[in-house]
Amino acid sequence: MNSKFFILSFTAAAATLASAGVSSEMDGPSGIQIGPRLTLKPYVSLSYTYDSNVDSMKHSKAGSQWIVNPGMTARYLGGNWDIQGAAWYQYHAYNRYTTQLNQSSFGENLKLNWMNSAPNEKGWRLQLSEQFQQIAQDDDMSNHNGRGIGRDRKEFKADAILERRINETMHAALLGNYYLLDYDNNVDKYAWLYGWKRAVAGGEIGWAPSKWTDFILHANYQWYTQDNDYDHDLRQTDTRGKSIRSDSKGYSVMAGLATRATERITYRVLGGWSRFEYGEGVKDCNGFTYQASAKWAVDDTLHLMLLAASYYQPSEREYGNCLKVNTISLGVGKTFIPGKLSATADLSFRNESHEYSEYEEDDYDETIWTTRVGINYTLNRYAQLFGSVEYQTEETSGGGARGHEYDYDRFRGTVGVRLTY
Repeated sequence: MNSKFFILSFTAAAATLASAGVSSEMDGPSGIQIGPRLTLKPYVSLSYTYDSNVDSMKHSKAGSQWIVNPGMTARYLGGNWDIQGAAWYQYHAYNRYTTQLNQSSFGENLKLNWMNSAPNEKGWRLQLSEQFQQIAQDDDMSNHNGRGIGRDRKEFKADAILERRINETMHAALLGNYYLLDYDNNVDKYAWLYGWKRAVAGGEIGWAPSKWTDFILHANYQWYTQDNDYDHDLRQTDTRGKSIRSDSKGYSVMAGLATRATERITYRVLGGWSRFEYGEGVKDCNGFTYQASAKWAVDDTLHLMLLAASYYQPSEREYGNCLKVNTISLGVGKTFIPGKLSATADLSFRNESHEYSEYEEDDYDETIWTTRVGINYTLNRYAQLFGSVEYQTEETSGGGARGHEYDYDRFRGTVGVRLTY
């Protein structure tokens, strides 16, 4: 099996992942061919979104926005190499709060895969990837699900995996990961949010005694630095004089089972123990954590995917808080008319429990449910129509009154057109 790692940070994006199994290219454009190996595909899309709750708050107002999104994707195939990249820009034009929210998003990503043997045969495999995004406040309802609250922010992440297939039954790998979340804290408009940086190093070994079974042992170590060395809410009850060390660290050890090779179904399930030393000893958050993924290609037109994970991290919303996060996402992708019509749907669950809180009023649990349905219709080789509906609800329990201010319901509907050369 080509190992697929779940690093501690988890993004609930099951709709996108499920749709990857359905032909996204369809009868799409061939792009601009440069030599025998490089293909470029420039595109531009225009979409309109209605939003029932622009601020994601209990007592917010409805609004809408236009988004213009030009970009370019590229792919290089050569020998053992497969390199894919993209760059994009978005301008958000709001019909409410135009002076506060009209702004730009932009980003890029690059992925490199190298193998010197066929899958499951003796040899080496290298995977490298990086991604940078400057994200506008209200670009996607899924942002809170693991990759930042809806606020202007910068995100950067990089991943590396080096795997060695030792023989028919043994394999081992080294992994590394870096993640940066940096909020634009304009305190004249918003309450403070606490971004953070994380570095992860680890590895795993696997033993596959049969064609279908792969036993895995996985371990990693994490270092965190957070912008929470000062309580920007300026509450006066802090026993440490409004100061908590910004550094945290932790480790995870997990074991589990995966498929090595199947025709239609693949899965990976790991469980074990994690320790998170928050604020350099302020609180040790320890407990059982897990990682799981499963893909089922029912047939050539229907694909299902399940993702689940739990982990510890600092809170982005509250000063001096250590969180345990549990996430589960189920996605489905379906092609109705090959080369013409496809759809995706997903359901995501996320729960955050405060394992440690500097203030009693912040000791609340937060649960977010998000469901999405999307449809894509290919007019011809160059033009596609798309639409989606999204619904999200958030509920908090426990703690003080501040926590319950975050309860809300939100609906968004989007229609658009995408042109690709």
